[in-house]
Amino acid sequence: MHTTSWRLQDAKNQFSKVVDAALHGEPQRVTRRGRDAVVVVAAADYERMLRHERADSPGLVAHLLAMPRDDGEFARADLELRETEF
Repeated sequence: MHTTSWRLQDAKNQFSKVVDAALHGEPQRVTRRGRDAVVVVAAADYERMLRHERADSPGLVAHLLAMPRDDGEFARADLELRETEF
């Protein structure tokens, strides 16, 4: 995959070219003060990356199963409930 790099000012001046290239599957890297700032990608590519990221992340059940179990090893705080008036 070919990535073109643009200085911020150039990207602003030629934004339609940046967008057109991204829409044709070529991510466009934009730099600010000589450092990478952002990458412009097509919305479809971005959505595909999000779906891939979600597919790789654990679901709620896996998250809950990974939590430590209370088998009596955790100390319980000896607290008294305070009374409130309504």
